[in-house]
Parts: sequence; structure tokens; C-alpha cells
Amino acid sequence: MVDSRVGRDGEFIRRRRECLKCHRRYTTYEYIEDVLPHVVKRDGRREPFDRQKLRASILKSCEKRSVGVQAVDDVVGEIESQLYDRTEKEISSEELGKIVMEHLQKLDPVAYVRFASVYRKFKDVGQFVDEVKGLQSHDKAKAATAAKPKAATKAK
Repeated sequence: MVDSRVGRDGEFIRRRRECLKCHRRYTTYEYIEDVLPHVVKRDGRREPFDRQKLRASILKSCEKRSVGVQAVDDVVGEIESQLYDRTEKEISSEELGKIVMEHLQKLDPVAYVRFASVYRKFKDVGQFVDEVKGLQSHDKAKAATAAKPKAATKAK
């Protein structure tokens, strides 16, 4: 081990290591294992929450986009924190998907639509168009709220 540091608010330990044979350096991350809720799949199966599976699905949605790996890791960390804060021992895959979509909508609109297409099982182009229109109307409403002019006051 070459170096060891505590990451984001003590969430993990980052260790720099070096191979004894080839001297190549690499990084490992150690996470404290807390009990996260189980994910209830659409077919009723239950499986433990898998951080790497979540990260991989978000990375896949962000593929070939200008979204950095650190931004994806931050989103995964935020989602994981939300799950830790829950009192329930289970979360449906639908609810988890909605949480991911909320984060992706803020992160990158194209990644959001990509994720939504798999999560909602789009069957045709019309569903893509509807989702993009909904995203555009959400952005327009947000922009209109931010751009409201302040009421002018008259000087006496």
C-alpha cells in the first residue's frame, strides 16, 4: 500500500496500492457495509442492493456524454445515502428507478432519456418523443420561473 485516505465524510477509504511484481499502481475503495434495503424486482424476486450494478447502469446511460466518472460516483453516493436514510427494509425497483431518474434529469438530459427508455421499457419512438417533450416542458417551466421579472416600483 502506497497511500490511504478517508473519502467523502468518512463514507469510504481510498487506498493507492502497487503490485509487487510489475510495480503498476492502482486504487481500491473500501466501503463500510451498512444494511441497505433489498430491492424488490418487478417479478417479485428480492435481491440485495448492489452499488456496482447501480453505478454500471448509470455509467451506461451516460456513455459518450460529457459526464465525468466522478459525477456518476457522486450520484451513486447520493442515492446510496437516500437508501441508508430510509426506515423500510425494502424498496421496489420502480421506486429506485424513479430516484435514479430524478438524479439523471439534473445531471444530463440525454442520459435521463436513455435510462428512462430501459426503465419504462419503451416500445416505440413515440414513447421517446413523449418523454423528450415532457423533459422540454419541465425545462421551459423551470426557466420561466427563474426568469420572472421583479415588480417595478414607482418612485414618488
